[in-house]
Amino acid sequence: MPARPILYSFRRCPYAIRARLALAAAGLQPGSDLELREVALKAKPTELVEASAKATVPVLVLPQGEVIEESLAIMHWALAQADPGGWLAGWGASDRATIEALIHENDGPFKHHLDRFKYPDRYPGAGSSPDRQAFHRQEALAILRRWNERLAAAGWLLGPRPSLADWALMPFVRQFRLADPERFDAEPELAPLQGWLARWLQGPELAAVMAAPWASRNAWRSPAWLYHLALRPEWQAARQTGTYDRSTRGQSLAAVGFIHLSAADQVDATAQRFYADLPPGEVLELCIDRQRLISAGLEVRWEPVPGSGELFPHLYGALPLDAVVLAQPWTP
Repeated sequence: MPARPILYSFRRCPYAIRARLALAAAGLQPGSDLELREVALKAKPTELVEASAKATVPVLVLPQGEVIEESLAIMHWALAQADPGGWLAGWGASDRATIEALIHENDGPFKHHLDRFKYPDRYPGAGSSPDRQAFHRQEALAILRRWNERLAAAGWLLGPRPSLADWALMPFVRQFRLADPERFDAEPELAPLQGWLARWLQGPELAAVMAAPWASRNAWRSPAWLYHLALRPEWQAARQTGTYDRSTRGQSLAAVGFIHLSAADQVDATAQRFYADLPPGEVLELCIDRQRLISAGLEVRWEPVPGSGELFPHLYGALPLDAVVLAQPWTP
């Protein structure tokens, strides 16, 4: 069981954003109160898949073993720990029903149309043509206009202060704007909504959860994977030829006899020792699925390095490209 709650997150995902907002509002902080694990959606770590069958972010794993798989449920859990901003505290039953209805409208019809407007290529036959894309934008705008009327009355969705509904909807309205900022900002009827969103975009709460320690541009290093530091040109060449046969910086597999790998907790020390003089972006961190190495019949030996005697994994053979689940820039 984890000693602290573990949050699997993705920096740009609106569902993950609102979960992080609620956790931050409750006074919980990565490092001291919870462990944040940034996920690359195209390379989901084994630990996430084992914790949640749906394996989509956000997922919160509690120390007792309970797994919370929905962003709204994570928000409710966080506010049950502390709700100093009154996101739910102080709202009566009628207001809470309205909050629930607004979030349901956002998570259902608004998100449906938003996805098909913003990502038409993901929905062939449903939103891929310009006409269908325009249709979905107009349908989403119709919902935004209803929210705009509420905001025009009091500045927030339910009255003079923000509620859970404001916080839960904001990341999705932000996403709608990001699809075409100039067009959104020029909508003549949406001044209250534009002002409401601008307060979030210019405020400290959103900025905090979009930066460290709440968010990272690199994926969390899973201990289930192995790692190799590669020079960008050499990795690009391997993708062209289909073979990666570099052992380490300046040395080939043929010369050394194996490819130097690292465990998750060895990557940074290796990079600082051998690659720290290179400019940002020049060194790539290859995340390697060890099960794919085994399936390819390759041997990985844990062997001591001269001097320290620390055991490092060594791959005896060329690295199969399909064993690399993610290649991301190494950042200190």
